[in-house]
Amino acid sequence: MAEIPKTTETEEQRLSRTGRGRRNKSIAEAPELAFEGQDSQELTEKVVFINRSAKVVKGGRRFNFSALVVVGDKKGRVGVGLGKAGEVADAIRRGGELARNQMVSVSIKDVTIPHEIFCAYGGAKVLLRPASPGTGIIAGRTVRAVLEAAGLKDVLSKSLGSKNAANVVKATLKALLSLRLRETIYSGRGLEVGKTRSAASAAAPATA
Repeated sequence: MAEIPKTTETEEQRLSRTGRGRRNKSIAEAPELAFEGQDSQELTEKVVFINRSAKVVKGGRRFNFSALVVVGDKKGRVGVGLGKAGEVADAIRRGGELARNQMVSVSIKDVTIPHEIFCAYGGAKVLLRPASPGTGIIAGRTVRAVLEAAGLKDVLSKSLGSKNAANVVKATLKALLSLRLRETIYSGRGLEVGKTRSAASAAAPATA
């Protein structure tokens, strides 16, 4: 008599059968979840964090997934989105759509940032510093995803406070939005970039 092949059960079915997995289980980033977007403008889409939550109902447990996705064109535009769905693929797709719709422009100088910046969002605090050419991005996985999506290559960073991925990403994006180029500051003050303070002070008595 031929043996009936055993069907392999999924992790969700095993957890429902054994009664485990009542707490929220966070799934770390996997290399296969980071991919290049095929939309116009050749956007780079990267999954930073995936979280799974379970709801106990009469028939068992219902699982819901949320995916934190970062999208950028590596030319100074970056966006962050948090998608939620009953399947991982749908959550990633929704997160990517939200991130593409919420893309903003940040100020960068070549492949680094123009000046040092420190920003906080919730309990997360992020410090960014410009670095010399060839240094690379010295950052963790979460901060690195935002910096690479924006097109930065030489940045020193330090994540302080909370390690919550969503807050760290938002703190990094807030820091990038707070950056200002020298040209922008000078134009707002009505000054020329090449004109130094000494030259301006020397020209003041002559005009008087």
